[in-house]
Amino acid sequence: MLPPRRFPALSDTGLLIGRVAIGAMFAAHGWKKFSDQGHSEVAAGFDELGIPLPEISAYFTTYVELVGGIALIIGLLVPVVALLHAVNMAGAFYYVHMDQGFFLDKGGYEYVMVLFAASLLLAGTGAGRFSLDGLLWGRRRGENAPERESVPA
Repeated sequence: MLPPRRFPALSDTGLLIGRVAIGAMFAAHGWKKFSDQGHSEVAAGFDELGIPLPEISAYFTTYVELVGGIALIIGLLVPVVALLHAVNMAGAFYYVHMDQGFFLDKGGYEYVMVLFAASLLLAGTGAGRFSLDGLLWGRRRGENAPERESVPA
């Protein structure tokens, strides 16, 4: 059994800061695809990169980034949204950055890797108390659960 958190507000503040930063980045990239490039340009770019089903992939990427980024900022459905972001970043790694090496300045995967890991972290931890998820569904699982006695194996 995990020990109780000593400073839960500090952990929840960290989740809030991380969610807002990551959500803002995803939302900005989604907005750029939506407003500056447009669907047909994003789909054409995906086709050139060899991404399967470029039309569908363009919609998925644009809206997961835009709507999902906003959802992270406000803390709504964070585990699901973060998992979708992780899938998106896995695709970006595989189809765009994997063969470019590690460093971003050479088109590498370092940034995508950090976003993938951060998304998985949020998928696993949830949004924290300072979120819509926290308001709608209360504290994260286990925080108010009664203590159980351990049973010897």
